Amino acid sequence: MGLNLAQKIIKEHLITGEMAEGSEISIKIDQTLTQDSTGTMAYLQFEAMGIPRVKTKKSVAYIDHNTLQAGFENADDHKYIQTVASKHGVYFSRPGNGICHQVQLERFGVPGMTLLGSDSHTPTGGGIGMLAIGAGGLDVAVAMGGGPYYLTMPKVSKVNLKGNLKPWVSAKDIILEVLRVLSVKGGVGKVVEYAGEGIKNLTVPERATITNMGAELGATTSIFPSDEMTKEFLKAQGRESDWIELKPDADASYDEEIEIDLDSLEPLAAKPHSPDNVEKVKEIGKIKVDQVAIGSCTNSSFMDMMKVAKILKGKTVKSDVSLVIAPGSKQVLTMLAQNGALADMVAAGARILESACGPCIGMGQAPKTDAVSLRTFNRNFEGRSGTKSAQVYLVSPEVAAASAITGVMTNPKDLGDAPEIKIPSEFVTDDNMVVEPAPEGAEVEVVRGPNIKPFPLNKELGEKLEGKALIKVEDNITTDHIMPSNAKLLPYRSNIPYLAEYCLTPCDPDFPKRAKENGGGFIIGGSNYGQGSSREHAALAPLQLGVKAVITKSFARIHMANLINSGIIPMTFENEADYDEIDMGDDIVIENIVNQIKNGSRLTVKNKTKNKDIPVNVTLSERQVEMILAGGLINYTKKQNQ
Repeated sequence: MGLNLAQKIIKEHLITGEMAEGSEISIKIDQTLTQDSTGTMAYLQFEAMGIPRVKTKKSVAYIDHNTLQAGFENADDHKYIQTVASKHGVYFSRPGNGICHQVQLERFGVPGMTLLGSDSHTPTGGGIGMLAIGAGGLDVAVAMGGGPYYLTMPKVSKVNLKGNLKPWVSAKDIILEVLRVLSVKGGVGKVVEYAGEGIKNLTVPERATITNMGAELGATTSIFPSDEMTKEFLKAQGRESDWIELKPDADASYDEEIEIDLDSLEPLAAKPHSPDNVEKVKEIGKIKVDQVAIGSCTNSSFMDMMKVAKILKGKTVKSDVSLVIAPGSKQVLTMLAQNGALADMVAAGARILESACGPCIGMGQAPKTDAVSLRTFNRNFEGRSGTKSAQVYLVSPEVAAASAITGVMTNPKDLGDAPEIKIPSEFVTDDNMVVEPAPEGAEVEVVRGPNIKPFPLNKELGEKLEGKALIKVEDNITTDHIMPSNAKLLPYRSNIPYLAEYCLTPCDPDFPKRAKENGGGFIIGGSNYGQGSSREHAALAPLQLGVKAVITKSFARIHMANLINSGIIPMTFENEADYDEIDMGDDIVIENIVNQIKNGSRLTVKNKTKNKDIPVNVTLSERQVEMILAGGLINYTKKQNQ
């Protein structure tokens, strides 16, 4: 039996383990990326390892998240990242150069390579044929030091695209349809591989939109073949020499297959407050719109922007609608300025934001109270926009631009003929905003501002784990709930003691106070706990507050890995009904826990308050068992090197 595309790349990079579903494997990482929201912590952890220079083929540090400089904190972090990158061999993408995933695709992505990024939307690189995976900053730090990346051998799901998109229907509608079919939990433990006749007419930027939102499926990553369309994109970027053809074997097998008929797709929208709450735009109806935001790593490519500019040309944004547009990179912004499209946007009444993540991660442009906001972004979790009462819909650039003009949710088909936008045969390429590292790092002084604090470290696991159930939360708790990400808190990404004061406060404002008063304890959660961002702050902040374990119905992949890296034990109820057997405030104890973990995946948790034994599962590899016993990845690594 032949190999599918994901298996081919994994096999090429396999270091340890067998490519059997469910087995732990480790792979070699060719490239890494960090951004400034998660990067400061990643580089602090890299420094703690004592490795002088990165050992990847290319590592890039981007500044694209914390660009609102209301105080010294963000600028200090930027300076720290620039100097630590220069010292240790990392390329530095300056603020203004663009969103990490957009720039990585344009300038650095190489088909067939592995990419590990401290951002959950790193799978964007799958649009160019990379095996691109989002992870916590500590995993990325290890990879920069030449260490392998460990993961569970995923299933591979084939999404067969047949037919062709109709006018006004876009790549965003494809991934929204996949989300509608599979749900935000449907990709857990899987690589989503796209195939079929329908991919042949999808450009690399369109493919990248689809792989980008594979993160919302919970997938390990998503990937397209590297074909003639990929070659043309790289040629237009002046990087044709990076192209190789990559495709699955003719007799490749898959764990599951679904089919999407592109001919029958219509403009779609994800309704509040989940990316899989998808409905046709025409069925949602002409609801009043207050804000439209276009951009993010999902939909900020040159082609996306040109579609928007064509729709806005000669029109005026409705007087009671705020339209903001953020081109994805300096390359995109430069080309829009040169061809006049930027002037068309401005003339229509759009407010142009810098080439950064901006409102997608709550960094500015919070909507008004009770607003309806249409966004071309990837997440619409409640409160993520900065306004808890806002109703955020995820839409394509076409729907967004049409609705900005009319003031109501609009099917762009109502505008008449769709603009024809072709991918350029040549992009403007100027990497003057990428700073090469110092040839010899020893002479570089790393600059640390006063906001940069040491990160918490766990300690070796004792014989007994006990504490109170500090909080009990529902299904689909996101990392935005666990460690909020907004304009007020993002500047403190390098200050875990400060951030911990806001841990889980969207669920319970008293959680940090209760955790400290009780000397830590347990978090009780529902299914898909920790979905969303790769931010390891959602593990570090609980660690700072003394959280010892999290017991849930199920975990999102990256968050579970981050908990293990921090030495916090992730447990799942053997019987989901036992979720009802623990209430906030109950006293929990796990006796003889070291031997229990060493002897198998099944543990017994005793609820002393209710005098009930509850069976739980701890799904750990042998290596992860040793990590938990040591108190996390850094302690484990130090022990290995003693």
